[in-house]
Amino acid sequence: MAKPKLMGVVNVTPDSFSDGGRYLDPDAAIGHGVELVEQGADLLDVGGESTRPGAAEVSVGEERARVEPVVAALAETATVSIDTSKAEVARAALDAGASIVNDVTALRHDPEIGALCAERGATLVLMHMQGDPRTMQEDPRYDDVVEDVKAFLAERMEVAVAAGVAEERIWLDPGIGFGKDLDHNLELLRRLGELRALGRPLVIGTSRKSFIGKIDGSPVGQRLGGTIASSILAAAEGADVLRVHDVAEAAQATRVASAILG
Repeated sequence: MAKPKLMGVVNVTPDSFSDGGRYLDPDAAIGHGVELVEQGADLLDVGGESTRPGAAEVSVGEERARVEPVVAALAETATVSIDTSKAEVARAALDAGASIVNDVTALRHDPEIGALCAERGATLVLMHMQGDPRTMQEDPRYDDVVEDVKAFLAERMEVAVAAGVAEERIWLDPGIGFGKDLDHNLELLRRLGELRALGRPLVIGTSRKSFIGKIDGSPVGQRLGGTIASSILAAAEGADVLRVHDVAEAAQATRVASAILG
């Protein structure tokens, strides 16, 4: 198992499902990001708008105000990704020092992100989501979730390349928990290796997500074990980047798993 990169989560929001409000203050968010790097994060994913099911939309101005000072401070010493689906926010974050744009809508909400990433030479993360954050958990259905997600990601990658993004700067995320029920999430993780055929780095985010609670009844604050188990199994199946909240624990787990599996 190749040791995956760890993407530490920095939510600058009042309503994220796992830590909403804890890091809304810029200084708190910056301090948290610094701590995550010290714990072993290879990059930081800064977001100013929650994408949990049913989350309210945030204006461009508000989102920029939340993330710009945090990105600017953290980018001085860390690789920073901006988690946004708005080109104006992405542009401001890239201006502030970010080098990756993590778009959960895969250029469907604001296609201009593609041209922006092409112009700046930024890495672009394309994620699968059925519907949008407000509707995605309303009875999601697939013929074959792995084949459907694979086809979607291949199509969105073509759109990004057509916009000028170099293929080697594209990462793909199957979107665990985004428009999927428990069985869909488990099937994606079980068959993650099939997405390797797309030829791009795979980003996996299982951290603290509700599918873990649906397996064992655990509340959001007690899902570390499930996060570690699902993340390590994903890495063993070929995940290149693990998006996690608990970086210290994930770093230890990936080191040990990599040593054992070779």
